[in-house]
Amino acid sequence: MKTLARHLAVAFLLAAPAPAEAQTPAFAPVTDAMLQDPDPADWLTWRRTPDTWGYSPLDRIDDANVHRLQLVWARGLGPGDVQEGTPLVRSGVLFMPSPDDLIQAIDAASGDLIWEYRREWPDDIRDFIRFPGINRNLAIHDDLIIDTSGDGYVFALDASSGELVWETAVVDFRVNTVQQSSGPIIADGKVIAGRNCYSEGGPEACVITAHDARTGEEVWRTSTIPRPGEPGDESWGDVPYENRWHVGAWMIPSFDPEFGLVYFGTSVTSPAAKFLMGSNDDKYLYHNSTLALDVDTGEIAWYYQHLVDHWDLDHPFERMLIDTAVAPDADAVSWINPDIEPGEIRRVLTGIPGKTGVIYTLDRETGEFLWARPTVTQTVVDDIDGATGEVRVNPEMLFTAPGQQRRVCPTVNGGKLWPAGAYSPVTGAMYFPLQNTCMDTTSLEPEPVFSFLDDGGRQASRYGIRNETMIAPGTDNLGTVLAVSVETGETLWRHDQRAGVTSLLATGGNLLFGGDANGRFRAMDPETGAVLWEVNLGSAVTGYPITFAVDGRQYVAASTGASLLTNGLNRLTPELSPGQANNLFVFALP
Repeated sequence: MKTLARHLAVAFLLAAPAPAEAQTPAFAPVTDAMLQDPDPADWLTWRRTPDTWGYSPLDRIDDANVHRLQLVWARGLGPGDVQEGTPLVRSGVLFMPSPDDLIQAIDAASGDLIWEYRREWPDDIRDFIRFPGINRNLAIHDDLIIDTSGDGYVFALDASSGELVWETAVVDFRVNTVQQSSGPIIADGKVIAGRNCYSEGGPEACVITAHDARTGEEVWRTSTIPRPGEPGDESWGDVPYENRWHVGAWMIPSFDPEFGLVYFGTSVTSPAAKFLMGSNDDKYLYHNSTLALDVDTGEIAWYYQHLVDHWDLDHPFERMLIDTAVAPDADAVSWINPDIEPGEIRRVLTGIPGKTGVIYTLDRETGEFLWARPTVTQTVVDDIDGATGEVRVNPEMLFTAPGQQRRVCPTVNGGKLWPAGAYSPVTGAMYFPLQNTCMDTTSLEPEPVFSFLDDGGRQASRYGIRNETMIAPGTDNLGTVLAVSVETGETLWRHDQRAGVTSLLATGGNLLFGGDANGRFRAMDPETGAVLWEVNLGSAVTGYPITFAVDGRQYVAASTGASLLTNGLNRLTPELSPGQANNLFVFALP
């Protein structure tokens, strides 16, 4: 934009510290009903609604006027080496999580700071947790802003003042080492969150918890690794319980209040190469699965395993909850349940849950497999039984001894990673940010796998593999935005580009917003993929974009910074050199 420099100069002046007399407006408490059906002006949870659509009905900014978007304000976020935050907005106040457990309340129309909370960590935290500062989202309930912390707590702040109201220890990070890289959601008055559990922390670190939103009292705790004698225990073969590691639930779940189910995705085991665990044939539950948990008890109502992993291809990403006709097109969809009655209305859980880039559509009440299809080059899923949903791994990609090498597609950066897709009820399409990648993966010697060294050796020992990554053969374009019909599974359009792509946002104004690893933030036509507006924000767009309204004026917010994903993607496009500044940018029409 020709006038970007002028807008930035004005914005950073606006972003100066607020005068001492600045106060939070009277805060209207948020109820569970509001979270399930929010005011269009607000953004009250990670993807705005608990069905994880990433969609807003706001339409003041639309495909006819989006080219007039201008920067209204910008603000530097807190320092930290990873910035992947999502703002919340309630009644004109924006609450932003920054790295290292800094939370700020900001006037959403002006960018003026209202209050901030900085959590103090123990001095030795980085001796146990490599990246404790990742903070993807907050939750809001009643008059509280609620989050998980780098030092193993869940805590609540007064939304008007930023004062700490309660805090509850979840784990001792020195004993059961976890990385709470994502915040919670609120479901039926409960604060529900998972976490990444380091191998060093043992199986007791791999838990999903629920706490009372008003008091912080723990309500239930569910392990993602079966204990001896529990269902799924036999799936680990001869692996002792104390050596069952790393099945984390490190992203944000979805919630269906009618079924009373919370849907989490889980990660890989450590090590990843299963021959190092004794058998390539065992399932090692509940890794790489969708877990449907009873919101009141935490009990597993059903599970579906997407892939037995050998390459660090996690499956903890967003699950969209959609009521839709189901009529998969056999020309577009690789694996279909033969019992589907084409066109029947089903309540589905869908999206791309894992790094493989495979779309899975399941019945969200029962977990029944409906259909699945790949979206990027992938070499690990060989077949899926349509009748049972059982996934067969490509036997040519398995390791049976140290020193073997396989060309695996995609990489540990995806395919699909934590940047979120979106769903538009207007177009009936899902939109996904994808990366076209492959890696030469080498299996390692077994000796270091169960020992933990310094940072140089820890990554290798954690997964038992070593990777050399590349852009997938046959293309020079690393990034793809893909539009897929929810009903049929057909590709509606694709936008390919050199830079890797990040999270998406769909709106009622017939727009799809999204960013990339090269600092571009753009608006696209959701029906064609045409780029309608674009701006260079100078650093990788690592946060989750949102839109909101104050006094009838619609705004769009995006944030930038550094992330492990975008840093890795940019190494594959060395001619692109964006910055890594942690900033929040807010746009509106003149």
